[in-house]
Amino acid sequence: MRRWSLAFVLLAACYPTTTRPAMTPVPSADVAEWELFVPEATRALALALDADSIPVSRTEPNDGWLETPWFDARTLKPTTRRPLGDETVRLRAWIDPSQPNHSAITVEIVYRPVADPSRDGRSLERQVNAAHPVAQRVAAVMAKLVKLYGEPKVVSR
Repeated sequence: MRRWSLAFVLLAACYPTTTRPAMTPVPSADVAEWELFVPEATRALALALDADSIPVSRTEPNDGWLETPWFDARTLKPTTRRPLGDETVRLRAWIDPSQPNHSAITVEIVYRPVADPSRDGRSLERQVNAAHPVAQRVAAVMAKLVKLYGEPKVVSR
């Protein structure tokens, strides 16, 4: 009986779910590799984006992801207006284990070019181009972090 009780307690203590969204980054998302573990890389990216006025609204260091709300690309303030056009964007980042003691950081900045009620919102999202003001800000943040923690040879777009 004691063994069953211990097994039940251990099973109940497991938390087999994740807070990570069930989606993959857009194929054209930027990727970098840093010499940090996933939680530290997630925190470093969130703090750097926040310091550059990118409004990070959710950070999950243990699950390795973060996101912003939809925000105005000019003011960098969260917006409640309909996310339509490249003036309203959203940033998401996935931080995954890479080689030993490293993390692969994938950052997407997306917008919705059209409204189509017959499709889910994610399928409408497109990566902003590299000349977009928010993409340039994020690229500068990533470049600083690559200098601190990175492997410049694997940074891509």
